[in-house]
Amino acid sequence: MTATGPETTVVLSKRGSDALQQFFQRPLFLSLTIGIPFCIFKLLFGITLVQVGSTGPVPVAYFGWLVICWSILDLGMNLGRQVFDLLDRPAPFEYCTIAQIGRYFHRPMAFLAVDTLLTFTIICTMLWSGWITLLTRVELPFWYAATTLNLISLSLVVLYHEIRNS
Repeated sequence: MTATGPETTVVLSKRGSDALQQFFQRPLFLSLTIGIPFCIFKLLFGITLVQVGSTGPVPVAYFGWLVICWSILDLGMNLGRQVFDLLDRPAPFEYCTIAQIGRYFHRPMAFLAVDTLLTFTIICTMLWSGWITLLTRVELPFWYAATTLNLISLSLVVLYHEIRNS
């Protein structure tokens, strides 16, 4: 005997939405749509600082190299999280260096929020300083791709939650 009717549709729909919610919470999705785009923003900011510092104050260039190292380390952590997720194993580290520091204080999410704030500050600095115009023809598509991935994924998750809650 098969079950049909509105109750079955609701159960199947709920299972489908739960699978979608689980996908949105997977490290693979989070890393591809938030972590890696944030690393790209940081990397391009660091490269820009090195460029600006090469014709201006030297400490700006040194800070740029520090930001480049930070972005590469965070990129490695995000890629590692993806590998652990694909192997269906929990990662022994966080998505980024700042959240990893937060893990030692038992507050990785609070520190991840600080990383997010810093990354949004980097984005605003690039835009408001006009440094976005310093990006090369090779760098600019990376900026656009990071922005697109980040904003569209955020919109999809918000849309999904609104549909699910209605």
